[in-house]
Amino acid sequence: MNNRRIQQHEQTRRQMILSGVSMAALPWLGRPGHAAVSLNPRFADNPFTLGVASGDPTSDGVVLWTRLAPEPLQGGGLPPENYPVRWELAEDEGFRKVVQSGTELAAAAMGHSVHVEVSGLRPDCWYWYRFHSGDAVSRTGRTRTMPAADVLPERLKFCFASCQHYETGLFTAYEHMAAENPDLVLHLGDYIYEYEGKDNRVRKHSGPEITTLEHYRNRYAQYRLDPQLQTMHALCPWLVVWDDHEFDNNCAGAISEERGVSESEYLLRRANAYQAYYENMPLRRPAIPSGSDMLLYRTLDFGRLARFEMLDTRQYRSDQPNGDGLKPLTGAVLDPQTTMLGTQQEQWLLSELSSSKSTWNVLGQQVMMARVDRVPGTDQKFSMDQWSGYEVARRRLLTALSERRISNPIVLTGDIHSNWVNDLLVDFDRPRDPVVATEFVCTSISSGGNGVQKATGHALLMSENPFVKFQNSERGYVSCEVTAKEWRSRYQVVEYVDRPGAPLVTRSTWAVEAGRAGAEQV
Repeated sequence: MNNRRIQQHEQTRRQMILSGVSMAALPWLGRPGHAAVSLNPRFADNPFTLGVASGDPTSDGVVLWTRLAPEPLQGGGLPPENYPVRWELAEDEGFRKVVQSGTELAAAAMGHSVHVEVSGLRPDCWYWYRFHSGDAVSRTGRTRTMPAADVLPERLKFCFASCQHYETGLFTAYEHMAAENPDLVLHLGDYIYEYEGKDNRVRKHSGPEITTLEHYRNRYAQYRLDPQLQTMHALCPWLVVWDDHEFDNNCAGAISEERGVSESEYLLRRANAYQAYYENMPLRRPAIPSGSDMLLYRTLDFGRLARFEMLDTRQYRSDQPNGDGLKPLTGAVLDPQTTMLGTQQEQWLLSELSSSKSTWNVLGQQVMMARVDRVPGTDQKFSMDQWSGYEVARRRLLTALSERRISNPIVLTGDIHSNWVNDLLVDFDRPRDPVVATEFVCTSISSGGNGVQKATGHALLMSENPFVKFQNSERGYVSCEVTAKEWRSRYQVVEYVDRPGAPLVTRSTWAVEAGRAGAEQV
């Protein structure tokens, strides 16, 4: 365990002692269980109902994931035993050229999930993989490694998405994303929603608002049963980070938005949410939760073409200033101690950016960085949940990008259920200042239900915020093609999500020229 993990663990331990939480009351804290091993398992039903996935690729390896769950909505449906799971990785889809194989334990303490960290692979290559347990065989997944660190690849094609509320729409966008055959997918949060099931929606959540570990496991299973989501996971590796709904709406640090929730209750629920997140995502061992702490921010390089800094804007942030909502830039908004990333993550980010040799430096994060005024006229109000509520921290980061001359910074954002293209400035009150970076914001996969091209107030929003170059409120994702000379983002939308079959429409395309900040429509 590195120093950062030790410090985080000790901080949580102290918090729980002070708030009266016994460490023994928490779910698994990163230690393997002591359950018996079922050496010759026999399954009455398919144990691979949740499919397969891969993630966090490097130039010589990748994480392979599955989870045994013959009864996925009943906690998985397996007894508290550990199950051996064999895996194979091949250079061909028919598995005639198996290059690596092995056996991992699907531990009951880990929800019978499996995370295989494969290494020793060739850079910039595609592979196929599958799992076996007993006489059951999973579907085949496809994955890839990143190019070597000293190589400048010709191009990268990836998609990024966020916000997939199961109840409010179908995941049709993933069907179209799969047809694009990307190298990578970035998911920027709100992979699940925590709310109780409601009638008269497109689909219905199973169970109440989720708080326990079994609740969270079942909710992930319900989402993972979606065939379009499963297919997209099986097609290429994903880089994932959370937002708030993987735990609780508008969560901030160790503070609940709900009145009457004690810190001990909140941290216990967070520990449940974090464990279930790790169990259901293709993440590496450093992300194994330690109680209610989980180290999620990390760096991934696509050769010298692009460096991805995957950020966590929830776990370490200060409480939303001024009571949250839409407020002026006053009070705690202007306090230098009000933080979005926390001191350690912010220092890590600046260090990683400063050492980068990549053409493009990409921040994969959750909430909008542009400071968008939400009311017309001379009055100004801004979202306290977004970077605008953390104004000093926002300025500090963008100033560092400018002063350190970070190569071609791009910010990728989710959360807001709408599409945006924003020029990012250090001081938005000085619109003639140089553009520091470009922010591409993706809409939701399904959250919010059927969208519209231009929501009510669109014209006023654009006139109040001249740095906003494009805004759209349909559902979909963003498809990016990156070369050493240009970054191109296509806003891919579906016009409805309340029924199957929505066609794909490229609503707008924007390009950033390397060495020249700011996006232009093409």
